[in-house]
Amino acid sequence: MQESVYSPHPKERRLHDDAPNILIVLIDDAGPGLPSGLGGEVNTPTLDAMLQDGVGYNRFHTTAMCSPTRASLLTGRNHHRVGNGQIAELANDWDGYSGHIPRSSATGPEVLRQYGYSTAAFGKWHNTPAEETTAAGPFDNWPTGLGFEYFYGFLAGEASQYEPNLVRNTTVVLPPKTPEQGYHLSEDLADDAIGWLRRHKAFDADKPFFMYWASGCLHGPHHIMKPWADKYAGKFDDGWDAYRERVFARAKEKGWIPPEAELTDRDPTMAAWDDIPEDEKPFQRRLMEVAAGYAEHCDVQVGRLFDELDRLGYRDDTLILYIWGDNGSSGEGQNGTISELLAQNGIPTTPAQHIAALEQLGGLDVLGSPKTDNMYHAGWAWAGSAPYKGMKLLASHLGGTRNPMVVRWPAKVAPDPAPRTHFLHCNDVVPTLYDIVGITPPRTVNGVPQDPVDGASFAQTLVERGAAGGKLTQYFEIMGSRAIYHDGWMASAFGPRAPWAAGVPGGIRDWSPDDDVWELYNLDEDWTQNRDLAEQHPQKLAQLRELFVIEAAKNNALPIGGGLWVIALHPEQRITTPYTSWEFSGDTIRMPEFCAPALGNKNNRVTLDLSAPENPSGVLYALGSNAGGLTCFVDDGYLCYEYNLFILMRTKIRSTVPIPPGTRTVQVVTEFVEARPGGPLNVKLCADGTVVGEGQVPVSVPLLFTANDCLDVGTCLGSPVSLDYYDRAPFPFNGTIDRMAVEYT
Repeated sequence: MQESVYSPHPKERRLHDDAPNILIVLIDDAGPGLPSGLGGEVNTPTLDAMLQDGVGYNRFHTTAMCSPTRASLLTGRNHHRVGNGQIAELANDWDGYSGHIPRSSATGPEVLRQYGYSTAAFGKWHNTPAEETTAAGPFDNWPTGLGFEYFYGFLAGEASQYEPNLVRNTTVVLPPKTPEQGYHLSEDLADDAIGWLRRHKAFDADKPFFMYWASGCLHGPHHIMKPWADKYAGKFDDGWDAYRERVFARAKEKGWIPPEAELTDRDPTMAAWDDIPEDEKPFQRRLMEVAAGYAEHCDVQVGRLFDELDRLGYRDDTLILYIWGDNGSSGEGQNGTISELLAQNGIPTTPAQHIAALEQLGGLDVLGSPKTDNMYHAGWAWAGSAPYKGMKLLASHLGGTRNPMVVRWPAKVAPDPAPRTHFLHCNDVVPTLYDIVGITPPRTVNGVPQDPVDGASFAQTLVERGAAGGKLTQYFEIMGSRAIYHDGWMASAFGPRAPWAAGVPGGIRDWSPDDDVWELYNLDEDWTQNRDLAEQHPQKLAQLRELFVIEAAKNNALPIGGGLWVIALHPEQRITTPYTSWEFSGDTIRMPEFCAPALGNKNNRVTLDLSAPENPSGVLYALGSNAGGLTCFVDDGYLCYEYNLFILMRTKIRSTVPIPPGTRTVQVVTEFVEARPGGPLNVKLCADGTVVGEGQVPVSVPLLFTANDCLDVGTCLGSPVSLDYYDRAPFPFNGTIDRMAVEYT
């Protein structure tokens, strides 16, 4: 192998003659208890075929959260080392939580690119600092600045699957079709990746390629067309407790978990299915049916991509890693929701509120449609992570961190249906690829000295079941939930947050990691963390706790719980721009919410200079989406304002008189009644200096409305904020907006 001491010209670099094409497929928020091939209920024909054609790993571990996992997966480093101890939108000033991948930890794609690979990424990219996601850049931390020559997808933790804010390379683009025309993001991502493969075959056939295809599924919102959800009608009628037991039995039958594995108990603070009122159960069942249809649909799109690889002649020489989950299933839907960012904003609600709002939209059949941002009850997430205790956001317990991975490489790897049991972590992928391709991890990249690679190669295990692979020690931490693995043992501290608990955790301001109770497990004898041995082995626990502190210090994970700073303690300090005033032209569109004026939770004044025709109509501005946002528009001449608090509460204000034609100045003035996160707002509508409408928003959004939607002036290009113009979207203003000024007051 060649040691990369410097960054030579690509023509000077050498790869193995049989260096493969590489395709990594990453499914979001999908637990091991979902696919039928692993013992679950969801039909996943592509994953099932992979299990027969390749080799599976049933102890592939992640970081329990989306963007931290992706940062580790792409760099080979631990997530805090590369600034991803928290998702980019909730970053803060501590090094391990900054949201910036340092150039001293170059991505695997960047290194492979410099060794002659063509590189492309598709789908969810959750590793660009939120403040850098506008069309103005800077683009250094976009995919094309971090090793990918081509990118098509979205720069956020989630997006509407029907109306996403998309990027191609460094250009913001609109979806090629509308939802009414049959658009769905998973299909679009497969289409675009297939197109890229065809161009590569035509123009660069001699070069190997590295493709990263990261779906937005199964992250919320759970969006899928009704026929896909209807395929699962009745499949989950007996609830999550019974479903989990079925999955456990099937997983043993399929050999995916060992026969001695034990089914763990439900946390006593999580609702049992029998606790759910009968009149609520149809809602909860349908949420899971939608999720199942969403998962199958995405897996089918992956199958289309694999079929195209085969058709183009790439089958034998392509190494595919199909990773079913960048963390365990997500409980962020909490008690079942039609607008899942309620959880991130710490706003507690009841299922009855969601059901009542859903009835206004058309009932259960609307779930999965563009009119909702639904996500299932945390009980389904717990069942989907069977047989483990954890789920997404729990770094302490398997299920939050343990996911399946299947590898196929027909030229080199013989199919083996019995899963490998090596303890692997997502940071092991990059060093494995280097090992296979024949690259020694470079000491410098683009002139920057490199941090050590934290992962360890498992390449030999692909061809030799008994070979060593992975490493002896790995720490885990997300928002105070943490664990340390070493040589078969794991010590775990649950942390201050239960993902399924609504609202801000009680006592969070008094929480200290020093007060947490630690548990101890021997994973070699206890596959599912079912038997806590802390009392029997206090010395072993003490050793592991000390080892955790050492690893945390080495990897910039201190202070423990640093990722809680914004989401639980200081939502007012979320990532935002440094500006306090803005001036927009009337055609400003697609300004990501994180970079836009915070019109929904700061005192502000919006001033629009416009020319109104006879009978003016259309959107003056819109921030957010149908799942949550605010908008000012003109309807039949009347000035209208709506504050959409996550579908459940809509505050509407309408002017008492219509806007006369001609040159006009319209103002919207927003002021807190009580200056606190989530406090009520007074809103006044003014035309030419006269108040023409006013009202009060009872509850405001503490953090933000959306992850991926935007501010648009003169139109509403994303998901329509107001149902009043839903059928007329994007409902452009039929006059002229000369200027829109915003200032914080």
